[in-house]
Amino acid sequence: MADTLARWRAGQGDDVVFLTGTDENSQKTIDAAKKRGEEVKEYTDRMAEVWQSTWTKLGISNTDFIRTTEERHVHVVEDFWGRLDAAGDIYKDRYEGLYCKGHEAFLREDELVDGLCPEHKTKPELVSEENYFFRLSKYQKQLLEFYEAHGEFVAPANRFNEVKSFVERGLEDISFSREKKEWGIPVPNDPYQVIYVWADALVNYISAVGLEGWEEHPADVHAVGKDIVRFHAVIWPAMLMSAGLPLPGQVIANGFFTINGTKISKTIGNTIDPLDLVARYGVDAVRYFLLREIPYGQDGDFSEDKMKELYNGHLANGLGNFAARVLTLASKESFAEGARVDPEFEREISAMNRAVSEKLRDYKFPEALAAIWAAIAFGDRYVNEKKVWEIKDDDARRQALFNLAVLLASVAAILAPFLPDASQKIKDAVVWGDGALTAKKIDVLFPRIK
Repeated sequence: MADTLARWRAGQGDDVVFLTGTDENSQKTIDAAKKRGEEVKEYTDRMAEVWQSTWTKLGISNTDFIRTTEERHVHVVEDFWGRLDAAGDIYKDRYEGLYCKGHEAFLREDELVDGLCPEHKTKPELVSEENYFFRLSKYQKQLLEFYEAHGEFVAPANRFNEVKSFVERGLEDISFSREKKEWGIPVPNDPYQVIYVWADALVNYISAVGLEGWEEHPADVHAVGKDIVRFHAVIWPAMLMSAGLPLPGQVIANGFFTINGTKISKTIGNTIDPLDLVARYGVDAVRYFLLREIPYGQDGDFSEDKMKELYNGHLANGLGNFAARVLTLASKESFAEGARVDPEFEREISAMNRAVSEKLRDYKFPEALAAIWAAIAFGDRYVNEKKVWEIKDDDARRQALFNLAVLLASVAAILAPFLPDASQKIKDAVVWGDGALTAKKIDVLFPRIK
């Protein structure tokens, strides 16, 4: 979904920074390395490579990949800590709380279910130690005023309501360090404390572009899971207020993908390897299922049977069949320079483009794709009603096929952020040159699954 947004904005002519990476300075990292009998650095190096190669194989178009162990990040975190300290918002105190390694966060007792974290099904560890604290409570009023002035700061709206309700109930200062561990960024001027993961990890958004880059243009969008929206919509903006830096434009919080009603989780172990799915169905098919079947911000259950149904119905019989029909017929024609589509096709293409842009601005991926498939259905009806293959008059047949070829090219162009591979194959088959259009046959885009 983040990749689709980034590709769409780049296609609009925006200069896009699309950041992902690995958050490495946590107790979870230390535990995972020990479990595998590896040195922590060896483990983090290996895992970072796994993630980078996975995104490449999945066709993700990120422009940067940041590791929170990189020097460029460490330097910015140290500078950021100094800004919070200079504002009088860092102090030392003793803290005792229930720490969930899965969340990398402290939980209140009333958040537990039968003494367990409701999401990770694990018992939090009682931690008592001397830490540095951040004066989060100081920013309650300022945060609420900011929310009031920025009514779309968090999407979807129900997540924003949760955030505002949480802040209205009262904010407590939060621990921003841990007693000396063998891993993490040391607190400046105190080698016995390391900066707590969220006081470190959230700063990666700045580290990637530099402080000057952030001040010039802070992130337009943070795309996160719903379980960490409070960190991004409460703690992070308060940190930025303390540091005297601008706030991000929006935090969009997605739901969880589930299997049999249970969150897909590394901690629980019920994972599906996306590369296995891609090997069987192709990258675009996996993208299509996630974008079409699961509305952004909501939970959605993964079903391979449903994926096969969408693949055959929407991709093989829909887009793939339409492209094959049009290009097989249009490849036999030559189209005159300066030819124009009929008005009904102009209206259909314009309506499709307008609808997709409107829906993507609101992160309504299924509805944006539905608008594209409505245009494909329009083209299919035209082929069938006109019986294009039976038109004897050369000019009439040529005009009908030109209409369809332009519609297909328009579908390919607007589809590029969603299904980049299929889009490019169609673009390569429908080519404009010297004011004229040429078309050629295409291999089957989506072979039917039996």
